[in-house]
Amino acid sequence: MVKIDGYEFAEGGVCAAKGFTASGVIAGIKAGNTTKRDLALIKCSVRCRTSAMFTKNKVKGAPIIVSKEHLKDGFAQAVIVNSGNANTCNDNGIEIAEEMCGLTAEALGIDKNDVLVGSTGVIGQKLSIEPIKAVIPDLVNSLSESGSPLACEAIMTTDTRKKEIAVEFELNGKKCHIGGISKGSGMINPNMATMLAFITTDVDISERLLDKALHAACESTYNMVSVDGDTSTNDSLFIMASGLAENDEITDEGEDYTNFVGALYTVMMNLARETARDGEGATKLIECITYNAPDDETAKTVAKSVVSSNLVKAALFAADANWGRILCAIGYADAEFDISKICVELASAKGRITVFENGAGTAFSEETAKEILSEEEIQIFVDMNSGEGMAIAWGCDLTFDYVKINAEYRT
Repeated sequence: MVKIDGYEFAEGGVCAAKGFTASGVIAGIKAGNTTKRDLALIKCSVRCRTSAMFTKNKVKGAPIIVSKEHLKDGFAQAVIVNSGNANTCNDNGIEIAEEMCGLTAEALGIDKNDVLVGSTGVIGQKLSIEPIKAVIPDLVNSLSESGSPLACEAIMTTDTRKKEIAVEFELNGKKCHIGGISKGSGMINPNMATMLAFITTDVDISERLLDKALHAACESTYNMVSVDGDTSTNDSLFIMASGLAENDEITDEGEDYTNFVGALYTVMMNLARETARDGEGATKLIECITYNAPDDETAKTVAKSVVSSNLVKAALFAADANWGRILCAIGYADAEFDISKICVELASAKGRITVFENGAGTAFSEETAKEILSEEEIQIFVDMNSGEGMAIAWGCDLTFDYVKINAEYRT
């Protein structure tokens, strides 16, 4: 995890914020699988101001349609999520998603419209409500302040590691928290969010500024991740604010709002990095840092272009300093800049080496470069020497296992 000054890491994940509990149980949603947790619940003791972002894919899972409807008043109190089935492109999908919310609301004693829903897994397969209905009592009864890891496990599909974090900070002398869990390993090229991410906070903040903060943090975190260039049908990002930290409500874009956005960025940036690190079949995290760009938008476009290139990803899998592939990806980025001013360096814990500057390749040791690129975390520094714009994007290498995992996904 990457620490940012002013924000301390805390225990508890989505339960670090006051008022929140979570749980995760085995429902057996995926046929024949009775050993993996596949149903999660996050609940708050009070109704929360809630903001969300969803996929821009024209094909949208039924849970997105239902959650959007339930969020029209800007409040929610619980989220139920299943893995193993996306509940997408099914003729009864909305009915099932609504029933998941209804069963949860009844068990919790809250309004059905205060329950949001998420699903992840195979697209186009019927989702039966029966296994979910059977374990709702257990799901609700097992809610606890230590339940974040279980909920995190229950939303995983091809993920190989849990993605969970919380930070602690102060506003008006009050101790505040933001925590989150997410899942995502393949089908990742978000245009607005990631596969599934759930953020909780106990900060008291207006609905307008909560929504603005979420969009601002997302733009430089989840929107800067690419594993395979595919945007999912079920991408959902929720943030719920209980207000139980008892800070003065944030109603303007002053110092408190800035601190809140910084904490939110810390949580979402780390979850985004872990999503890239855990790309299907990946062995390396790739981080492209573009700086001295004409502007931030140009920096973002170039950085994202580099981490999205399959040829760059394949070269780094082999620890091959084939900088021509990096320059190619920079060159087709949809932005205007002078390629003759660009300098490219490769780096890791083993050192840093220049491979391109002033419009041409430069002499370097292939042996040293291979040693640098053999690490699990690789940085590509792109100095555009054209301004003050800056951005960071995250991706992963492309391995044989990526093809194997996706060739056998349904089996």
